[in-house]
Amino acid sequence: MPAPDRTSLEAIVDAGRDLLERGGPSAVTMQAVADRVGVRPPSLYKRVRDREALLRLIVEATVEDLGGRLAASDGSLAELARGYRAFARDRPEAFRLLYAIPGNDEALGRASEPVLRAAREAVGEERALEEARLLTAWATGFVSMELAGAFRLGGDVDAAFEYGIARLAQSA
Repeated sequence: MPAPDRTSLEAIVDAGRDLLERGGPSAVTMQAVADRVGVRPPSLYKRVRDREALLRLIVEATVEDLGGRLAASDGSLAELARGYRAFARDRPEAFRLLYAIPGNDEALGRASEPVLRAAREAVGEERALEEARLLTAWATGFVSMELAGAFRLGGDVDAAFEYGIARLAQSA
């Protein structure tokens, strides 16, 4: 008689995501995840090939979460940028990992759809991809610098973010 399953892939990924936010990528070990879900490390390998595969699953879950948040916005480029920033502030370690580890292209496509839709509305079909990339690159750079504490010259960072959104909207 086979042993009963004591955990699920979802529980494993959730535990990995929690460990990631608490201690960064180095905190996501198979031992730590196993401890978190209440099994011995060998049991994890029934669901996840290795730590690298677990990190990819965490990235995919992060992309899905981000996509859901973007889809729940009002669909404007400004609100999408604000939602993207809020996500990064809520899950900074997952945000950092998002672009460090390749994930599922289908999930990324679904998550990108609200941004592409807003870009099409702003500049038309022909330039939509460029517009979406511009917004994403600007927001990613801004938020990455913010999370790293790189804005050290003073001033209001929130006002600077809003200024950037306004400038991008003017160029659209």
